[in-house]
Amino acid sequence: MPFAIMTMTDAAADRVKEIVSARAGDDAKGVRVGIKKGGCAGMEYTVDLVTEPDSRDDHIEHGGAHLWVDPAAMLYLLGTEMDFEVTKLRTGFVFKNPNESSACGCGESVELKPADLKQLAEARGAV
Repeated sequence: MPFAIMTMTDAAADRVKEIVSARAGDDAKGVRVGIKKGGCAGMEYTVDLVTEPDSRDDHIEHGGAHLWVDPAAMLYLLGTEMDFEVTKLRTGFVFKNPNESSACGCGESVELKPADLKQLAEARGAV
């Protein structure tokens, strides 16, 4: 089984399927996760609708939901779990990312470091 860049919780998969169902007329297939520069901490996660998957993206399927990961973001998202939560203050996708070194107070932006591939390989017993 190949190593997945990211994983999705059941709640995130259910929300992705809801989004795809609501946008079925747009030929929606899933969502694409990436990162962009922005916010007070330096980077923000992006979640975009996918109508035409990019063959360069890493593809994850969980419970019938499809997630693609932007190749430019892979080193920053390696090992990340995407979840979906509803709270009194916020509803949306949340990312549990081991590569996050800090986040801003409002939670909208993060500081990310690229994953240490040597450390990952050692942890997986490949070296």
